[in-house]
Amino acid sequence: MTVWDRPEPPTRPVPLDRERIVAAAVALADEGGLEAVSLRKVAARLNAGPMRLYGYISTKEELFDLMIDEVYGEILPEEQPGDWREALRILAHRTRQTALRHEWLADLLGGRPTLGPNGLAVGEVTLAALDGLADIDTAMRAVETVSAYFTGAIRREIANLRAERATGLSKHDWQRARGPYMTKMLATGRFPALARAVYDGTDVDAETSFATGLDWVLDAVAAKLPRPPA
Repeated sequence: MTVWDRPEPPTRPVPLDRERIVAAAVALADEGGLEAVSLRKVAARLNAGPMRLYGYISTKEELFDLMIDEVYGEILPEEQPGDWREALRILAHRTRQTALRHEWLADLLGGRPTLGPNGLAVGEVTLAALDGLADIDTAMRAVETVSAYFTGAIRREIANLRAERATGLSKHDWQRARGPYMTKMLATGRFPALARAVYDGTDVDAETSFATGLDWVLDAVAAKLPRPPA
């Protein structure tokens, strides 16, 4: 029996339900990451005894399942766009925006599919975007390809944000601090491709980089979809 199938126990003196438990857990994770979440800490935030929570949630893994499904509700678009590219683009950008609000989400993306109601709804909308355009296997590979791109891009962006906080150095501060070393190494002539990237490449922000890479991936997916009859 999954956590979504199991009924909640009756309300007792301190009002408690899964919705309040999950909201408290999400708030803790937003403040301190997944390592800040435990049933004991969630219970303390709700002014309830830790054992009370076990009537609603059996393990921390179940709590994580509920948390990720809760924020998947923020990914779900209000309506299904008619164009498959626009639908997948919107889902990718909404996933990124949600992960920037809840950085811990990046640590849970890319694993086994989330089976909560919001997770299933996102999966349905994603596959429905390609409905009728290709056989189901092609559609699934297309979705996996787009998902692999935005999962990796989101994780890289979140890792950079965490590094900035951990070191106290912004991206440009870090580059300036490493500048003399990089100048010396590139001057050896051993790294010509890296030298071109450093001296001739255009520095773009994370959102622009994400959008550009996403468009390239969508172009690749389009090339694999059957062409409509002329």
